[in-house]
Amino acid sequence: MIGNKFLQPDLILEGSVLHLTPEIIANYGLKGLVLDVDETLVPITVGAASPELKAWVEQIRTTTALWLVSNNLSEPRIGGIARSLNLPYYLGAAKPSRRKIRAALQAMNLPVHQVGMVGDRLFTDVLAGNRLGMFTILVEPIVHGDTVLRSHPIRNFEVWVSEILGASITPKQTKIHKD
Repeated sequence: MIGNKFLQPDLILEGSVLHLTPEIIANYGLKGLVLDVDETLVPITVGAASPELKAWVEQIRTTTALWLVSNNLSEPRIGGIARSLNLPYYLGAAKPSRRKIRAALQAMNLPVHQVGMVGDRLFTDVLAGNRLGMFTILVEPIVHGDTVLRSHPIRNFEVWVSEILGASITPKQTKIHKD
């Protein structure tokens, strides 16, 4: 089924992007990651990278090229986060459009199958990455600590539709490693 093909992540992490370890990245043969920003790296209500995120980026960048690609149009917000992490970025990506992700892939100078698309959304991040032939990683959204039991109606809807279309959206489900 076509929906399954494009909406099925290659890897579903239980937890946030901070659970994506160098060992997991190496296990899938990835040399680069394109990272969504809002709710993948920082809560939508927060304009700065957390100390934990900064430490994670420093750990990951030793073996993996990193690039931020966000749908957000705010240069002060996305640019500020990118600069605080010392990472290149594109904003206003309009994912699932592939244009700015392709530009990031070109800048990384890596084969598409060696780059992971990491995000919290199926219909933007996973769909765009799968359309390019990237290894797609779905993470749980990072939300602000003051937001108690915040629901994610858009993400919940995406999961529901994806499952109807035949995708399996359960943590720790993986497809066979692409060589």
